[in-house]
Amino acid sequence: LSGQSRRVFPIASSVTSSSFASSSRWMSSDEKAALRNIGISAHIDSGKTTLTERILFYTGRINSIHDVRGKDGVGAKMDSMELEREKGITIQSAATFCNWNGNHINIIDTPGHVDFTVEVERALRVLDGGILVLCGVSGVQSQSLTVDRQMKRYNVPRLAFVNKLDRQGASPTNVINQLRDQLKLNAAAVQIPIGLESNHEGVIDLIEQRSITFEGEKGETVKYGEIPDDMKDLVEEKRLELVERLADVDDEIAELFLMEEMPDTSTLKDAIRRQTIACAFVPVFMGSAFKNKGVQPLLDGVIDYLPEPNEKQNFALDRTKDEAPVEVTCKKDDPLLALAFKLDETQYGQLTYMRIYQGTLKKGNYITNVNSGKKVKLARIVRMHADDMEEIDEAGAGEVVAMFGVDCSSMDTFSDGGTDLVMSSMFVPEPVMSLAVKPKKSTMQNQFGKALNKFTKEDPTLRVKVDGETKETIISGMGELHLEVYIERLNREYGVECITGQPNVNYKETINKKEKFDWIHKKQTGGAGQYARVIGYIEPMTEEEQKELGKVTEFDNRCIGTNIPPEYYSSCEKGMEDAMLEGALVGSEVEGVRVVLQDGAAHAVDSSDMAFRTCMANAIRDTMKKANPSILEPVMNVEVEIPSEFQGTVVAALNRRMGMIQSSDVNDDGSGIKILAEVPLANMFGYSTELRSLTQGKGEFSMEYLKHIQVPRNTQEELMKKYREEKQQEDAA
Repeated sequence: LSGQSRRVFPIASSVTSSSFASSSRWMSSDEKAALRNIGISAHIDSGKTTLTERILFYTGRINSIHDVRGKDGVGAKMDSMELEREKGITIQSAATFCNWNGNHINIIDTPGHVDFTVEVERALRVLDGGILVLCGVSGVQSQSLTVDRQMKRYNVPRLAFVNKLDRQGASPTNVINQLRDQLKLNAAAVQIPIGLESNHEGVIDLIEQRSITFEGEKGETVKYGEIPDDMKDLVEEKRLELVERLADVDDEIAELFLMEEMPDTSTLKDAIRRQTIACAFVPVFMGSAFKNKGVQPLLDGVIDYLPEPNEKQNFALDRTKDEAPVEVTCKKDDPLLALAFKLDETQYGQLTYMRIYQGTLKKGNYITNVNSGKKVKLARIVRMHADDMEEIDEAGAGEVVAMFGVDCSSMDTFSDGGTDLVMSSMFVPEPVMSLAVKPKKSTMQNQFGKALNKFTKEDPTLRVKVDGETKETIISGMGELHLEVYIERLNREYGVECITGQPNVNYKETINKKEKFDWIHKKQTGGAGQYARVIGYIEPMTEEEQKELGKVTEFDNRCIGTNIPPEYYSSCEKGMEDAMLEGALVGSEVEGVRVVLQDGAAHAVDSSDMAFRTCMANAIRDTMKKANPSILEPVMNVEVEIPSEFQGTVVAALNRRMGMIQSSDVNDDGSGIKILAEVPLANMFGYSTELRSLTQGKGEFSMEYLKHIQVPRNTQEELMKKYREEKQQEDAA
């Protein structure tokens, strides 16, 4: 770092990484050392975890480097879950901290897989800056688009790091063009690589105008040198491009540019910092994390260009003033305001990750959960390093720490009791896929319930419900891999083996013509028997009539006289309700039926409540079979968002699933399309996986219930046949 750029950050040079590890009080943003809260996010397999591993090594947090799917069987430090090491993917976001040139950096490594998108959402909500890692070969991929949308949603300033420049076909120029075209970012390189693919040796710093190479077994020795002669023209051209891009958004640079003057190093650095924090510019760094190149200059960039906690605006909502936004001060002497953004179950109890926005957390103090009003005493505060932890006594504004013994939900706000401010929650996407699950052994039911309860507390995108009609436990999540991981965790962490299957579709039944009934129920046993007679008709109801009434069936009593004694009218209505619970075709609920009772007969001794209830239920069940009954299936409103080049294949796939396309709108810049369609729910199973494969992972969809409509004749016969077979098996058992 140059002396000029260091003026921004007075560094506590006496704090070394070893003395800092043992100190109980560590640096806050108010003290004279820089603090950064950053997240590393990107598409699957762009090298996020590998990059974090190198950062930890160069900052002295770990003593050796292990790779994600390393041959040594250790696995990367941040992938601490057994399942993560096995699959070679990151599932949960892990937190760690490190020290670079006396500056403090909190890092959260997040998953790249779209199924674990909430982990990224969660991390970005509490971070001040991000590193968007891009593969030098593949460039901007589907999850890069999702991460970019999330970063824009929370106004997270970011640096871009083009990784894997040692691989065949790497082209950083292409990647920067994709950042500009696909993500609409004002991005420019602050470095260019010296050689690509197998010749990749290091980078040239366009701002300081020097070459940087990495020597030593693990690239730990950074060598600065002159720019090679054959690259001087390219450096001039790329530096000019950098200044041009900055001039578009920064007045000071624009003035110099118009006067045809080249800004000096410190002016350029200050401008990049200003515009990066304002989310108007993205500096692009280069390297290859796996080959240990380019990581140290990226760390310098984090300190130089990403904001301190007090430089990024954060807002709380004042509950006393109708949730009016209030800016958070980020001063350690102000009243406490902290957000629990992630929960983890460990062998010592629930571990709660907290981001402190203002005030100080002290061990032994009481804090109040603003959402529930509960007071909690802070027994232990720890700083996390993947799954290792280090105890501390207090932590100030801007820091990310974890606590034990705090019972709360994800996204709860904590204060010291004096304020009624809440930090706004985060956006939680709707689940797209469901599975019916049950434990293999009924003795495991207790453990099964306990595990699901814990999982839903720590992951807001996992929903668990018991279907009121089919009585199945349904878990819903972001995709097949997401649910697969939870089924696997049930087995590993709780010893519960599960049987999974497609959830049953909630079919309904109705009738299509008017049909009369005249039914006698007679039963003669010793003593008083049972006798009842009902006369009337059933008829279909239109959708308008159902809406007007606010219910899907109606009982209309048109009896005149006392052939049926009035006290039995309610029994007749209950009999109708019994018949509506289970239809004649597939045993589903009945809707759209009006039952009209016109007359009947009773016996002075044998008639009773029970007799009329049974009589009415049997009369309706029998008559429904003659009234041209049909099965109704749920139809979903499906909204699909895709890049425009995939429109043809996606529309064809929806048509194959019997979907009716309602509309398709192109977005403002013409790059994406939103398709609205109505598709039967039974045909939507497995759609999330199909959509991803059709659109190279770039498509997204959401669906919600719209209405029930009649199934085709052939489907109806198949469903009836299946129902009869199941009934026969039950009777035989």
